[in-house]
Amino acid sequence: MRVALFVTCLADTLFPQAAVATVRLLERLGHEVVFPEGQTCCGQMHVNTGYPGEALRLVRRHVRVFAPYDVVVAPSGSCVGSVRHQHATVARRAGDERLAARAGEVAARTYELSEFLVDVAGVTDVGAYYPHRVTYHPTCHSLRMLRVADRPLRLLRAVRGLELVELPQAEQCCGFGGTFAVKNPDTSTAMLADKMRHVLATRADVCTAGDASCLMHIGGGLSRLRAGVRTVHLAEILASTEANPAGGVAATPATGGAR
Repeated sequence: MRVALFVTCLADTLFPQAAVATVRLLERLGHEVVFPEGQTCCGQMHVNTGYPGEALRLVRRHVRVFAPYDVVVAPSGSCVGSVRHQHATVARRAGDERLAARAGEVAARTYELSEFLVDVAGVTDVGAYYPHRVTYHPTCHSLRMLRVADRPLRLLRAVRGLELVELPQAEQCCGFGGTFAVKNPDTSTAMLADKMRHVLATRADVCTAGDASCLMHIGGGLSRLRAGVRTVHLAEILASTEANPAGGVAATPATGGAR
């Protein structure tokens, strides 16, 4: 299957290892991965902070860039949630019904990584090997907007060598929430403290999730505590094997439509 990688801003600028791992994993499973070079931000931050005009321009660009592809995959429940639940609405509120319809079509072909693996590719055992004690944080957007349910857990349970430990009060938000953490720092910090306490209670070596944003927030807190617990994106765990525990390849650049 030919898959277009929607890399997301955070992966592009701060956590490229999550994007590289996504490519490595999908290629190992036999898919061709391309990277449409015209992609930019999905506009979620602009929508959430009250800039619909700026968001509309980003929606138009996103639709134009990804419309030619039959399948779009992103290592982010948050950004896929924006594509599915905000793009058509932004276009419709601007009075552009044609764009709204096209945005809806692109959204229907856009998947968070665990969704794609389980629902589209039909696999739960991806041949991964990761000999660590791991706990999983279900991010708010993946849990509540995309309803990925236990798909990430099913994938993790099939990883050889991995000991999966249940996270207490797992469905509780970590406190990041994008600009929420900036506008409400005291509340965000209190929520993070609760999340870190639960992570540490598992005695896990690694806390994983499907969103780099939440891992950035949780990982920052844990590093300040010098707790010795690492945060690792789900894609990195699933891409890991005995033969290739690290490293990866880059997606093929693509400037045109799918062939």
